[in-house]
Amino acid sequence: MQPSPASPAPTAAPRFDERLTAPGSWWVITVLLALSGGLVMFPLGTVATLGGLIVAGALAAVGVSSYGSARIRVVAGSLVAGDARIPVSALGVPEVLDAEEARAWRTFKADPRAFMLLRSYVPGAVRIEVTDPEDPTPYVYLSSRDPEGLAAAVEAARTEG
Repeated sequence: MQPSPASPAPTAAPRFDERLTAPGSWWVITVLLALSGGLVMFPLGTVATLGGLIVAGALAAVGVSSYGSARIRVVAGSLVAGDARIPVSALGVPEVLDAEEARAWRTFKADPRAFMLLRSYVPGAVRIEVTDPEDPTPYVYLSSRDPEGLAAAVEAARTEG
């Protein structure tokens, strides 16, 4: 059976796919912020209390959810990190960073020209040198809960392409 011309072309399965979701403790803080919104509005009555609870909770939930929606993927010869799409041919060998080295590259070793998708609540990271001479970005720093898997996926995509 042949695919119909109107059907979309099959997409390559990602070699690596990770979402840097916010930790559970942040959701507890979201609930506490919702309760605070209700308490602030409490003197104005029941409807205002419920409104404050709902509005504060919704705003806090949207903030936590959007911050925790960052995604890292290695797919179709590219490293996709957040809004950036980098061909793996423009990248060097990935370096897996433990928690201490990752903190160092986030702080005093950091280069302001680097592309960084970091989340301080994720201890591990991968640093990959950008080898494209036209690109002023020295390296890519990516927080990851599975830095070994990310590095292996980037390396496999590099050697394949």
